Amino acid sequence: MTTAVVILNWNGEEYLKKFLPKVIEYSEDVAEIVVADNNSQDHSLDYLRENHPGVTIIENKENGGFAKGYNDALKQVNADLYVLLNSDIEVTENWLSPLIHFMEKHPETAACQPKIKSFYHKEQFEYAGAAGGFIDKYGYPFCRGRIFDTIEQDRQQYDDYKEIFWATGACMMVRSGVFHALGGLDDDFFAHMEEIDFCWRCKNQGHNVFFVPDSEVYHVGGGTLPKNNPFKTYLNFRNNLTLLFKNQPQSLFRKTFRIRVFLDFLAALKFLAAFQPKDSMAVLKAHQHFQRDKQKHAVKKTHAKKQLSGLYKKSILKAYFLNGKKKFSDFPKENFL
Repeated sequence: MTTAVVILNWNGEEYLKKFLPKVIEYSEDVAEIVVADNNSQDHSLDYLRENHPGVTIIENKENGGFAKGYNDALKQVNADLYVLLNSDIEVTENWLSPLIHFMEKHPETAACQPKIKSFYHKEQFEYAGAAGGFIDKYGYPFCRGRIFDTIEQDRQQYDDYKEIFWATGACMMVRSGVFHALGGLDDDFFAHMEEIDFCWRCKNQGHNVFFVPDSEVYHVGGGTLPKNNPFKTYLNFRNNLTLLFKNQPQSLFRKTFRIRVFLDFLAALKFLAAFQPKDSMAVLKAHQHFQRDKQKHAVKKTHAKKQLSGLYKKSILKAYFLNGKKKFSDFPKENFL
């Protein structure tokens, strides 16, 4: 199967200098290396042309965010498998082959991810992806190795091939045929949770999503939008509501949404109490814009399934904050579908 490693870049010259050489060294024998540039204003393209002439460059006309950037670029990439790779990822020597081999042996799998660990604390998992993503009944995402802000050290406790709910967009391998059949990522998300929406749509179509432990990469994280950025807060809350609306059965969404209004109101109050008024306003703005755009998203609803593997049937908020369950291994298997 042909493979293309596609790095989406926006003003990331320093990341390209730091991490692209290893991507080339450890990947070029088995994959085409592509950098899709989102109309950068730095010297990224000059650097690529001068130092890595073997890398394919795609120039997007605008910075449409993560989702549109990849959608525009991948229309121009001819391969059986795509790897969506963040520019702030350090790959390891044997990172790519295990992903390719897994996809070759499991045609029912639409997407998979490697183990994601922290670039700065290499003994720890990394926030965005860790050992595979899951979601609870109210739409809150979490990972094996990371529940909210509790991040575990990697002691090989999750070194099993595991069906997951979502694979991280920081490093996700996906079948090109499935990607295009589903219309790619949702442009309206701009950034954040678009990969969860995509994986959910994959599952609604009967495909699997998997974690592959034999592959390992290290992620800097927060390179484009820092964690404490109000715009990131806005995107996370707005996009989370949107993915629930698009992918849950309508009757289930109505029940979920009533609970989420209450929980998100509490989140806004919590931001206020922490002297973060801009984040509090971002939550309210997210709800306002979600309601405004519901009709636009309604046409994107797929045939939603109520029972999906990888769904946590209870509230992760209750388990974490009230019951003190801080690790994925604390959650009984019977609480997952």
